[in-house]
Amino acid sequence: MAFPEDVLTKDEHVVLHLHPHWKALVRPILVLVVAIAAVVVGVLLLPESSGGSIALAVIGVIGLVAVLWLGLWPFLVWRTTHYLFTNERVLLQQGVFSRDRRDLPLTRINDHSMNQHFFERMLGCGTLTIESAGERGQSVLKDVPGVGRVQTTLYELVEAQHDKHLLGDGEMRDILADMREGKPLRDTTS
Repeated sequence: MAFPEDVLTKDEHVVLHLHPHWKALVRPILVLVVAIAAVVVGVLLLPESSGGSIALAVIGVIGLVAVLWLGLWPFLVWRTTHYLFTNERVLLQQGVFSRDRRDLPLTRINDHSMNQHFFERMLGCGTLTIESAGERGQSVLKDVPGVGRVQTTLYELVEAQHDKHLLGDGEMRDILADMREGKPLRDTTS
C-alpha cells in the first residue's frame, strides 16, 4: 500500500511522505486486546457445558466482528491515507476500496496554518490547513505527525517554488527597458 511513484512527474521528488499520526491506531489495538481478553476469560470461566460453548461462540463472533469493524477497518483507513509533499505539489490521497486524490500545486498555495490541541501537542501531531486558489479552496489534513515541522517544510517548498518562477529585479528592468525601446522580448528562462 505504498504510494505509487508513477504519479510523480519526471523532475518531481518526494520531500515528505506521511500517514496520519499513530494515535489513530490506539483504538484498533485496544479493540484487539479487549476481544482477545474476552475470549480468554470466556474459555477460563465459562462451564464446559453446551450453554458455555454457545456463550463462548457468541463471545468469539462478537469479538471477531469488533476486531474487523473497529480494529481492521480503521487500520486500513490509516494505512491508505497519504500526505505526500513534493518539490512541486502536495498530494492528498485516501481510500481503501475507492481512491480520492487531490493535488495542490505549490504555486497555487496561498496560505497554510496549523492547529494543535493540548493533547495533540503532547503527542506531537495536529491539524494542517492549506488554502489554495481554486474551486475547493481549503484542504484540512488531520492528525499530521510533527505538524510544526511539516508546516515549516511546506513554507520552504512554497517559497522555493515561488523563487523558481520569479524574475529577479535586474531581469525585470531589462525586460521593461527592451519593451520601451521596442525590442523583441528575450528568453529569460535560461
